[in-house]
Formats: sequence, structure tokens, C-alpha cells
Amino acid sequence: MSKIELAKPTRQQLRWQDLEMGMFCHFGMNTFHDQEWGDGTDSPDSFLPTSLDCRQWARTAKRAGFKYLILTAKHHDGFCLWPTKTTDYSVKSSPWKDGKGDVVYECAEACRQEGILFGIYLSPWDRHEPCYSDEKAYDDFYAEQLTELLTGYGPLVEVWFDGAGSEGREYNWRRITDLVAKYQPDAMIFNMGRPTIRWVGNESGLAPYPCWNTATEARVSMFTNDMLTWLPDTPKWVPAECDVPIRKLHWFWHPDDEKSLLTLEELMNIYYKSVGRGTNLLLNISPDRRGLLPEADVERVIEFGDEIKRRFSKPINRISGEGDCLELEISEQVQINHAILMEEIAEGERVREYVLEARQDGKWVELVRGSAIGHKKIDCFESIQTDRIRLRVVESVGIPLLRDFSLYCVKE
Repeated sequence: MSKIELAKPTRQQLRWQDLEMGMFCHFGMNTFHDQEWGDGTDSPDSFLPTSLDCRQWARTAKRAGFKYLILTAKHHDGFCLWPTKTTDYSVKSSPWKDGKGDVVYECAEACRQEGILFGIYLSPWDRHEPCYSDEKAYDDFYAEQLTELLTGYGPLVEVWFDGAGSEGREYNWRRITDLVAKYQPDAMIFNMGRPTIRWVGNESGLAPYPCWNTATEARVSMFTNDMLTWLPDTPKWVPAECDVPIRKLHWFWHPDDEKSLLTLEELMNIYYKSVGRGTNLLLNISPDRRGLLPEADVERVIEFGDEIKRRFSKPINRISGEGDCLELEISEQVQINHAILMEEIAEGERVREYVLEARQDGKWVELVRGSAIGHKKIDCFESIQTDRIRLRVVESVGIPLLRDFSLYCVKE
């Protein structure tokens, strides 16, 4: 019988998947015009944050348990948050700091000071740049912008290539991704060209289940699938990232919009269906015209981080190990209603089907049945009193390797 070769993550992908949660910050020209997609005609004179404090963004992210922060260095309107040499449509033409400011630098520095990782979003679609209609000229233009960001702001954890607006357009993705590999070899490439991480397929923050990490399983849900073909040397392991705004349907800040703020219950549902299904969660919180995260949003995201800690920071018991059956004993009868499973994904996804069972009155009672475990699977079930629970792997490829099997009792 021939040996099955499983897809496996790189060292960089393993590190990124362990981060689990990142903060997205959409900030730019749209912030000052009550819009989501600017057309590139808004004057740089309107970019004037009154109290910009990237340290507040990074501090909030860290306090809420996020491990990285991604900034929209350039959105579709083409306005650049750094003083690029490629165009005057940037902060250098704005009245903010008399044209001598650099939001990307301030954000990168704030993340370093707070001890979280920094990434950048650079829209391929540019509605301002006159040479956009000339594919070769724009490829040169875009490569120069990307090089500035890759070389001027320290280590980057992720480079976010948005597919919106680029339907039918072919960029020189080999050149673009080669630049990332050259200058930021540890950075994840999101979604386009030769991705090392992929879009989950929606902007609701919800992963399907199962959500396998392999490219062969993932392509059917890719929005970019009918835009362009991934490069041939795209890795076979391509984990998903779930992006969602904390204010429903709004990525940029809008005035009088607090009513759209997601509730704690909605955020926890997203957490269970993103991180709890093996993906990373990228939650967007937008700075307002002051250049600050709004107080209501800060309060809600910290509440969210605290609730995750309350539920999952103190397991009743945990084990790790290998084999088709792992049994976890507890010293006394306790109530449980959650289990967290994690595979040793450095060796690939081996589990294909599993059952969780609890011992009750001398019999094994089925609690939940699943397929993918991958980086993390959070299972929630009806509370049960037991002193023994087991994971039984029904189907696998090779010997199942469990990094973590932990039990919790979550009280409402």
C-alpha cells in the first residue's frame, strides 16, 4: 500500500496559526467622507485626524488578546498613508502634521512598543492612479509601492492583498509575491497570487465546517477562484483567515453608527465559528476622524477578549498524545460542557472523523461527533456530570497526533 503524503504547514504558517486573532484597522480617506469605497477624487486636504494615536490602537488590540494588527496602508481610492515616492496622493499632500506625517510608521512603531505583530493591506485596485489602465506601467508602480512598505517598516507578519475590484484584471503576481519572499520571507501572503493563507469566502467571520487547511479543499470557496489562477508553486497547505467588521457591514468608521456594533453574543458566535473551527479571526475596528478607536468599540472588544479568557483560560484537565483513543480522567465527578481539541498540525491533518464520549453510569455516552480538528476545534455540548471522557478517532490518515485535549465547564 502506497504511503499518503499529507500537506504540511511551513514554520511561518505554524507560527501564524498559533496567533489565532488579529485586529484589522481600516483608516484613510474614507474615514473623513462617510463612505466605504472612495473613487480616488477626494482631496488630500480632507485627511486631518485631530488626535491620531496608533499606540491606543495597539494597546487595545493587546488588551483584548489580539496578537497582530493589520493596517490599510492604501485602500481602493489610492490614497497612501505613508509618504510614498510613487504619487502625491498621500499623507505628504495633507495638512496632517504639515505633510510630514507617516501613519504606517506610527502604527508599526506602536505595535513594536506593545509587543504585537504588524501587517499591511495594500489594495491592488487603485481608482486614483492614472496608469492603472496600463497593466505593465501599473505593475511597475505597484511593485515600487510594495517595496517601500516591505523595506521601510520592519518585520511584517502579513501582507493583505484584497481581491475586490480586480475581477478580470491580471497583475504580475509572480513579481509581487517574489518581492514579499525577498524582503519579508516570514510574512504571510493573503488571498492573491501565491497565497500562504486564504480568504474564508465571506465577510461574516464564519468558517464552514469542516474547514480543511489544504489547498485542494479550499479552492471551491475562494472568491478569487474565477478571477485568476493561483501560481503553480502555491503551497498545498493554505489555512483560512476570517475577516469581519465589529460594526455590521462597515469597514470604515461612520458617524452615528454605534447601533451597528456587534453584541458580545454575536462576537462569541463568530469566535466559535472561526478560531473554534481552526481558522484565524481578523476583527476590524476602525479609527474615527480623531484617529482614535471609538470608546464603545474599545469597550466591546475588551469585553470580548475578557469573555474568551473567562471561558477558556482554566481547563478542568488536559492531556496530549497519539493514537486512535485518548482517555482523560478527572479525580472526581465534575460538570463539563466544552472540549478543545488541537492536532499536531506540523505533521498534517490526520483526523478525518472523531467522537467525543463521556463515561456515565458505567456506560459511554456520545457527546459530539466531528470531522476536521486541525489547528483547533472547540466543541460545545449539553452539560454532563462525569469523571472520564474520551476522544475516539473513527477515521484517520496515519496515527492521530493530538497536541491538546482539554475540558471546560463554561457557566453563563
